[in-house]
Amino acid sequence: MASLRIALAEGIEEWKPRVQTLAHEIHTNPELAFEEVRSSKAAAALLAEGGFEIAPGTGGLPTAFTATAGRGELKVALCVEYDALPNIGHACGHNLVAGASVAAALALRPYVDELGIELKAIGTPAEESGGGKALLLERGAFDGVSLALMVHPVQDGMTYNPAGSSAQAMGRYRATFVGRASHAAAAPHLGINAADAAVLSQVAVGLLRQQVPGDHRIALYVAEAGIATNIIPERAVVEFECRAFTLGDYEALLERVLACFEGAALSTGTTLSIEATEPVYQPLMQNNALAAHWTEAMRTFGKDTTCSAGMSGGSTDMGNVSQVIPTLHPWLSIPGANVPIHSHGFAAFADTPEAYSVMFEAATALAWTIAGAATTPSEREHFIKSAYNPHASNRKKQS
Repeated sequence: MASLRIALAEGIEEWKPRVQTLAHEIHTNPELAFEEVRSSKAAAALLAEGGFEIAPGTGGLPTAFTATAGRGELKVALCVEYDALPNIGHACGHNLVAGASVAAALALRPYVDELGIELKAIGTPAEESGGGKALLLERGAFDGVSLALMVHPVQDGMTYNPAGSSAQAMGRYRATFVGRASHAAAAPHLGINAADAAVLSQVAVGLLRQQVPGDHRIALYVAEAGIATNIIPERAVVEFECRAFTLGDYEALLERVLACFEGAALSTGTTLSIEATEPVYQPLMQNNALAAHWTEAMRTFGKDTTCSAGMSGGSTDMGNVSQVIPTLHPWLSIPGANVPIHSHGFAAFADTPEAYSVMFEAATALAWTIAGAATTPSEREHFIKSAYNPHASNRKKQS
C-alpha cells in the first residue's frame, strides 16, 4: 500500500498542470445548472486523454457524462461537479470539486486492474439547483456502484475530518398568488392584490422563524409582484425553500410554511398554487470507513482532523446518493478564505494558488481512500455487497 500511495501521488503530480488549467477555465467561464456545456466537455476530454471511455449525455442530461475505466467487481464513482451560481459565478468552488475528482480519477486509471475496480468519473450537472445527482440516480447512472466520493470546498478553519458531519434535507417550491387587476386610483376596490398576499406570506414566514429549531432554515424571495404602479397586481410569485437535518423534520417544517402561504391567500382573497421546482435533496450520510481512510490521508498533509461538530447548514444532492450508496463527501478548507461560501469573496478565493494546492491534496486523499477501501478485504467485501440495486432497494423500502 505504501508503494501504491507513492505511485498515486506521483500520478497526481503528473496531471497537475492539465487539471489546474481545467479548474481555472471552469472558474473563468461559469455556467449555470444544466447549461455547463463548455465545462462538461472540457472535463470529459481530459479524462478521455487519460484513457477513460466517455459516454456523453448520461441519464438524458446533455451536460452529464460517464467516464469509465476497468472491469473490476468493486465499482467506484467519483462525482464531478461544475455548475456555478447566478451572478456570483463559482462562489461554491465547484471548479475545485471538478479538479479534485478528475485528478484522482486520472491518477487511479493505471491501477484499476491491480485494484480490481471499475472506476467511473460521473459528470454531475446542476447541484446548486436542479438536483442533477438525484435525477441521475433515478435514471440509472449509479446502478451497480458500491462507493461514491467527492470533496467540497468551504471557508478556512473547518476540520478535514468528515465523520459525523452532514447536510440538510431541502426542498424548493414556487408559490403563485392570483388576484384581479384593476386601476389603482380609479377602482382599487375592484381589484384583488396578489402582491399583498406575497407580502403577508413573507411576514408570516418571518414570524414563524421565531418558533422553529435553530438548525431549521427557511428562505424565500419575491420573483414577481406587479408590473406598474397604476395597476393592482393580479399575479405574484414567491420562490421559497425549507431545510432540516432529517426528512421528518423537513416535512414538518414544510407543512408549517405552507400554512403561511395558505393564510396569506385566505386573507387577501387570492387563489394559491404551489409547485415543487426540483427534486428534494435528502440528508447527507458519511460512510465511516471511507471517512477514516480520508482522515488518515489528510493527517499526513498536516491538516486539522479534530472531530467535526457537523455542518450548521447547507444541502447537496449527494445526500440522495448517500442514502443508498456508501458515500464520502468531506470538506475542503481553503487557507485564508475568511468569507462565507456563496459570496463574491469566496468565488475569488476558489481561484487562488492556495485553493489549487489543497485541491491536489484532496485529490491525492481521494485516490488513497479508494485504494485503501479496495485493498482492505473486509471493507472490499462489504462494499461489493452494498452495490446499488434500485430494484432491491425499492423492495426493502416497501417492506
